Amino acid sequence: MTVFRNARIVDAAGERLGDVLVEGGLVVSVAEGGFPALPGSGGMLEIIDAAGRVLMPSFVDLHAHFRDPGFPEKETIETGLAAAVRGGYTAVNLMANTNPPCSDMKTIRYVREKAERTGLATVHQCATITEGMKGEGCGHISGLSGVRFLSDDGRGVADALALYRGMLAARDAGMVVIEHAESSEFSKIDMRLAEDSMTARDIELCAATGCPLHIAHVSTKGSAALVALGKSRGLLLTCEATPHHLALTDSTSYRVNPPLRTAEDIEALVAAIESGTIDCISTDHAPHTAGDKADGAPGISGIETAFAICYTVLVRSGRIGLPRLSELMSLGPARIWGLNRGLVKPGFEAELVLVDTGIESRVDPGDFASKGKNTPFAGMGFFGRIDLTMHGGRIVYDSKKEKP
Repeated sequence: MTVFRNARIVDAAGERLGDVLVEGGLVVSVAEGGFPALPGSGGMLEIIDAAGRVLMPSFVDLHAHFRDPGFPEKETIETGLAAAVRGGYTAVNLMANTNPPCSDMKTIRYVREKAERTGLATVHQCATITEGMKGEGCGHISGLSGVRFLSDDGRGVADALALYRGMLAARDAGMVVIEHAESSEFSKIDMRLAEDSMTARDIELCAATGCPLHIAHVSTKGSAALVALGKSRGLLLTCEATPHHLALTDSTSYRVNPPLRTAEDIEALVAAIESGTIDCISTDHAPHTAGDKADGAPGISGIETAFAICYTVLVRSGRIGLPRLSELMSLGPARIWGLNRGLVKPGFEAELVLVDTGIESRVDPGDFASKGKNTPFAGMGFFGRIDLTMHGGRIVYDSKKEKP
């Protein structure tokens, strides 16, 4: 049994001051103004004085790469989860572009079992849309079990008929398709056209199949407008933005995919956040070795810096309030995933993070728990230090101890 005292409690429902009681992996009670007396517990009560810091639902990442199996030099399940809880995340959805790609239950079970042994966070392993990520054939989908998301992330499914068939199979199995919207035929010519054209195609396939579709890392003004139009049609359509696409313009020389965009695109993304068009913020955590990054591999190691970047860029700038950011990073993705998380409310899982929003910290990739030190934010200052992360009612990260 744990009590957080004197907390500034923030979630998608709003803000209040008070105490929170956690027991049996659940939030049991929330007392605005504080408990008049501490609950009895036979000496087993842990008291955490929040001292006015922010107590929020921990974060849910619908889009991360832990490179395991196949690329342990970049990341492993263990190092990825250590990085996740350091960043306040206790639920992570992993992309399937591993080696071998996650197209079968043997590979998926490998990831599940490694993740369960760490006990740090809830992990879902995506399966591929097309078998082996070869861009054709989706017969493997019928052999999957316990899979919520399908994605060939890292590339878009170029063959529209293959994606159509995969979406029909996903719909019938109760799955969500996550699409990397990039038309490869335009990638070397115009990356904006590559994203916008495939976004439009994928939304039409969502309409035709009735399959829930989640558009990954929306980065352009045009794609945000297409998603808004699709939602106005009542489609089962959601989307995400990433911290780096909200914080950096194409004047920054750093390779990610999709690429960094213009200030006009960033303004459109922030407006889409304000309007509710964008459902969540995902990290697209993509760790690389220094050598691979030097050779041009796209990607950012971002799961440890995501909250601070978003808090600084979106909340301290006055564009949105902290409850909306909580919705974007916790409740929104939890709903897409189907998790009982995202609110500090009795009956919800005790997945919590304690944050000091008054502390500015410099990004030092040398301190990352992730093996990936690749970030364009090195040396930059952001507000919002993660002090403590709780998963299943247990503290899995404490900044005072520095290691999960």
